[in-house]
Amino acid sequence: MSQPWPTTPLAAAQRAFDLMVCPPTHVAFDGRGLAGLPQRILGLDELKAFLIADTTPRRVRDVAWRDLVVRARRDGPAWVVAAIGIAMPGLRKMAGLLSVGRRGDSTDADADLLEGFLTRLRTIDLDATRICGRLIDAGARAVKRARARDADNDVVLVDAAWSLPPSQPFDHPDWVLARAVAAAVIDPEEHLLIAETRLDDTPLRQVANQLHISVRLAAAWRRRAELRLMEAVRDGELEWVPLVSHRQHASATTAVLDGRNPANTPGSAGRTSEFGSLVSEGERAAADRRHPSRLAA
Repeated sequence: MSQPWPTTPLAAAQRAFDLMVCPPTHVAFDGRGLAGLPQRILGLDELKAFLIADTTPRRVRDVAWRDLVVRARRDGPAWVVAAIGIAMPGLRKMAGLLSVGRRGDSTDADADLLEGFLTRLRTIDLDATRICGRLIDAGARAVKRARARDADNDVVLVDAAWSLPPSQPFDHPDWVLARAVAAAVIDPEEHLLIAETRLDDTPLRQVANQLHISVRLAAAWRRRAELRLMEAVRDGELEWVPLVSHRQHASATTAVLDGRNPANTPGSAGRTSEFGSLVSEGERAAADRRHPSRLAA
């Protein structure tokens, strides 16, 4: 007797993938000619196991994902299901992170997660790194946008004399960095430096060239910024910091790439960054004590 079809989006997507990898279905991935992959025809479940293995380098994962994205765009729904199924461990992990501190049915959030993933699947730059991660991040952003739209209508009902504490902010690295910029813990330039080199694996030399500084200075600058960031996270300074608007943040980052002074750009919190010098931790702490509002803004 066949099992009933799952009612939740992620479970339904997983069931569709499972059916595709069972005989007599013949959807397979050709690894021949793709650098780093087994040079043979791979079943989708075998490809999935290979890509999530800790021993598989990120560059090899990106090679496979570029081919998966091309197939999903070109060859129809079966390969779209394949892409979702292979990304499912990451999708489920992200769904879990997004549900922390929240009550109730997660069906809508899971649907938004998949919608964001699929929308990005159609447009993602195939020359980018961390392709699967970027697709999942797009899904997470879709969930957050949907929640932001619904925030004014959210009501929490409890059968007790107290109310539930507010849910914790999202702890995805991109959001932590954005909150750090909004709190003036790091500059837009430091955000760019950390995000590009730590999250996207861009070579430090390449980002240093963008910022017109030496590699040595970029490394020292990043180290100081990361120390401030870790201290702020540890002390809970970023928990309820409102994010700068997308337009402000984009303007500040564009100013960095264009070589303009972001202190004159909306979203920089009025801070001036001198590429030729590094602010000591003591000076930073003293400034924070003099102007506590910069952390609570």
